[in-house]
Amino acid sequence: MQTEPSTTENKWKFAQCFGDKGDSDDITEADIISAVEFDHTGDYLATGDKGGRVVLFERNENSHEPEFDYLKSLEIEEKINQIKWCKRQNSAHFLLSTNDKTIKLWKVYERSLKVVSQSTMITDSTPALSLPKMSYQDSIVAAVPRRIYANAHAYHINSISVNSDSETYISADDLRINLWNLDISDQSFNIVDIKPANMEELTEVITSAEFHPHHCHLFMYSSSKGTIKLADMRESALCDQNAKVGMESKAKRKEDECEKVTDVNNSSTLMTGSYSNNVHIFDHHNDSEVVLQADKSVFKSKKAGSTKNMNSRTIIGSARNNRRDENEYMDYSKKILHASYHPRENTIAVAATNNLFIFT
Repeated sequence: MQTEPSTTENKWKFAQCFGDKGDSDDITEADIISAVEFDHTGDYLATGDKGGRVVLFERNENSHEPEFDYLKSLEIEEKINQIKWCKRQNSAHFLLSTNDKTIKLWKVYERSLKVVSQSTMITDSTPALSLPKMSYQDSIVAAVPRRIYANAHAYHINSISVNSDSETYISADDLRINLWNLDISDQSFNIVDIKPANMEELTEVITSAEFHPHHCHLFMYSSSKGTIKLADMRESALCDQNAKVGMESKAKRKEDECEKVTDVNNSSTLMTGSYSNNVHIFDHHNDSEVVLQADKSVFKSKKAGSTKNMNSRTIIGSARNNRRDENEYMDYSKKILHASYHPRENTIAVAATNNLFIFT
């Protein structure tokens, strides 16, 4: 059951940080986090980086406040563009990861180690031959690739989304969207194709695609023109006709206010990333906004944000108390592109270069 939206008195605070807290000048390209995703329960968190590593974290309820502990790291070639958890069917976890060309289905599970607890070596004191005895020791977390879905995209894959039926998923590149069955790795169906006959006439590309959370026949995809299109797979095999089209207004978008819409929670709060490593959380029920800053300043002040009126913009612990000052000190080299909202409570995971910040 999802929690109700918090009141305007709710205070967000910094909870945890993973990664090197040193000088950002020493960060390598391979260490930059490129994907963040909670699972459906919120007890597990996955991150991927540009070096092709996926790191899993498991929630620890034994401490005074719930925290996430390192669980498992697995290697994948090249940059991780996106990670999606599959709904849990048994004791194992399954998740999809994709780089520019290849999608993989991973199985993550606990495996008990067996060791020989009794030797079979014959000595003078041994009356007869004995069989070795095995005993279970500590369990370890293992990760193995179950499926590899390759050679289906001519262009770079930008997003994947698992269907609510837990049997299919879609993958999108710049010009096409394909529909897959999780159990079939060598066949997919093209359901959206915007490639023109003459590539010189190309005016837009697909930037992202996502299934409806409940209706397995509906999915949405966005384009570089600022449009969001809702498609229904029941209408035709190739979804050229869109049920609804949403388009950005012609008014110039303020780049410094919103870099990317990252997640929605409880149907009432919207989280966006911005420059200067700022995260904005909007609550339309309370007409309020929370601004969090995912950088080293949170270690000095445990409160990294405050709830405030929509017309004002204040970040606790900084000198930017008005819009003009905020624009003057905006750091365009730092921006939040990847974050995930906990599915049941007010907890977010934010990726800032090579650091993962947890706010509650």
